[in-house]
Amino acid sequence: MSPAILNDYARRIEDDLRGNILPFWIERVVNHADRGFHGSLTNDLEVDPAAERGVVLTSRILWAYSAAYSRYLDPAYLAMADHAYRDLQARFRDLEHGGYWWSIAADGAVLQAHKQVLGEAFAIYALAEYHAATGRREPLDQAIATYRLIEEHASARHGGYLDAVGRAWEPVSRFRLSGEALNTPKSQDTHLHVLEAYTRLLTVWPDPALHSALARLAEVMLERIVNPLTGHLGQFFAEDWTLGSDLIAYGHDIEAAWLLTLAADALRDEGLTKRIAAVAVKLSETTLAEGVDADGGLYYHGGPGGPTDTNKEWWPQAEAVVGFLNAYQLSRQERFLTAALRTWDFIEARIIDHQRGEWFRTVTREGRVLDNGLKVDFWKCPYHNGRTGLEATRRLREIAIEAGQA
Repeated sequence: MSPAILNDYARRIEDDLRGNILPFWIERVVNHADRGFHGSLTNDLEVDPAAERGVVLTSRILWAYSAAYSRYLDPAYLAMADHAYRDLQARFRDLEHGGYWWSIAADGAVLQAHKQVLGEAFAIYALAEYHAATGRREPLDQAIATYRLIEEHASARHGGYLDAVGRAWEPVSRFRLSGEALNTPKSQDTHLHVLEAYTRLLTVWPDPALHSALARLAEVMLERIVNPLTGHLGQFFAEDWTLGSDLIAYGHDIEAAWLLTLAADALRDEGLTKRIAAVAVKLSETTLAEGVDADGGLYYHGGPGGPTDTNKEWWPQAEAVVGFLNAYQLSRQERFLTAALRTWDFIEARIIDHQRGEWFRTVTREGRVLDNGLKVDFWKCPYHNGRTGLEATRRLREIAIEAGQA
């Protein structure tokens, strides 16, 4: 593929990042009245002033603007990162027991005080990124402290991590992460995002114990969560890793492919790098064969017989672009590069809201926007699409340079 085409895609993706996604959250989602963020925004940009807010939303905002500032050095991005850091520390940090609340009410009162390990992971991910962007020691210290709490209190029997613990990091019987999740003590979602957080933390804090923890987690992903025969991730597990569901999440499959690759890069283990590269290509092959529609969009869920939910949510599309680029860089198979660009074409045509800004949450297979899919909510954030803006542009320009030298 020609460098001109690749650079054009990089420009289009970057234009969406800097001209659409990043300005939208600054202009529409900052709550100037309480110095936090709005927890809910409809496609028509109507705010729900009573919406619950979770640590995931603030952490993902903090990560996105910290990473954007590191790339572009735009003072507006740093100001937004500073705003999110203050919100995280003032409203979500548990000063008594450590870590971060799962959610708060609109007035700042704590609603869910337990420690959902995925939420702790996103706090670590964001704090490490904010430290990298600013050089400030305090966020790094908070990230390290939270990592140590996870290791001490959320490590599970038979390896891996529990999905949830109580406010004081005590054992609990309710683990459910969201309405669609099973109440099992372990999930791939938690493990994937702890992997992501530990990978980023290791790059700014090369601690031997953290290195060992990340290496163990990579093995858990490879041995317990990835099914090498099907090329899919298992979703929900008992503590002994008995699989609790045959659900397939195409977005998580392709996201795991490239996040595992990053973890291998951070660990600098040649043997592990080769194993993960093979797994990443396998996950990407299966996603492309089973999860991608004719229009380039990624289905939401499937099962052993194929897609079961053909709606197309914003975040699997974002992860597919990066995941397929990663697969191309690992394998040099042109079909993966083509798949990445086709998914971006689908995003431009169906997912980006060219009228009111940001991305729609969900469209049907026929391309109809689901009006009940909020533009901003507990989970809808600038992390998946913002990260694609940063990752895909970098990777496409690298590939373009290589193509020009061929």
